[in-house]
Amino acid sequence: MRLLKLVPDNTNIGFVKIRFWCFAVTAILSILAVAAVATRGLNLGVDFVGGLLIEARFSQPPQLDKVRATIDGLKVGEGQLQQFGDPNTVSIRLPLPESSDEGATNAVVRTVQAALGKEDPGVVFNKAETVSGKVSGELIRNGILAVLLAMIGIAIFSWLRYEWQFGISTFVAIMHDVLMTLGFFAVTQMEFDLNIVAAVLTIVGYSINDKMVIDDRIRENMRKFRQMDMKSLIDLSVNETLPRTVMTSITIALALGALMIWGGHVLRGFTAAMLIGVVVGTYSSVYVSSSLLISLGLTARPPAPTKTAPGAGGAERIGPRG
Repeated sequence: MRLLKLVPDNTNIGFVKIRFWCFAVTAILSILAVAAVATRGLNLGVDFVGGLLIEARFSQPPQLDKVRATIDGLKVGEGQLQQFGDPNTVSIRLPLPESSDEGATNAVVRTVQAALGKEDPGVVFNKAETVSGKVSGELIRNGILAVLLAMIGIAIFSWLRYEWQFGISTFVAIMHDVLMTLGFFAVTQMEFDLNIVAAVLTIVGYSINDKMVIDDRIRENMRKFRQMDMKSLIDLSVNETLPRTVMTSITIALALGALMIWGGHVLRGFTAAMLIGVVVGTYSSVYVSSSLLISLGLTARPPAPTKTAPGAGGAERIGPRG
């Protein structure tokens, strides 16, 4: 039986020769992602903005204007409504009541549920949760700090493990992956909560794992082919690791696709972030970070020097072997 090979043996794709096109595309997409976040903003969940979140699933697609009018008539604060996951599910975000005790919050939830139940007796309330403003501010700071420290720590590790060029290329690749994920959530306005922060950190880990495999092969080939042109060496290294990269990305995407379909609405945002991360992480590892090493001036090390031992034994190699 013939084995399935998604990537043929001995591929010889010239990734380096199109590096400037890839750099331009990466820069444009990164700028657009930053612009999307700056102009549209992220649809921050209750985890980050604080307040009361009620998720209601109606028996049929509701009219948002009618639902908003019903909630506004309750005098419980200005409600923000958004269809979530499917046309029947609506996310209702309300400010916390003036009284911060749990009884007041539960009273608001029961009031909203009773009012919507009169409009649609078949409505089901999936969840109701609250987060104080103080806690949400701490979560924002901690989430940003966690992502930044992860990126910086990984870049420093690459610098110490290889060369400084690898550290910079690693940071650029990871920054690109994070910006693409944030841009996706800004454009789609999917809710951005702590689950998405966990997804971003997972994307950082996946991206560095994929990149380390290629970097290790580049370093190995630098020792093996000391006289090879750096462009050819990087093309060789990326092509040698391409089957592993493609197979890993596809298998992860298949698992995430199943989770997206059958995992339920609670995991939908996390799964979407992971899928975006796998795609952009693979792209940045293959097309951006590896070729960026050339622009940063990385070169193969020259052969180790030799010394001539004194005496009649002729020339003897004293330096390290290999």
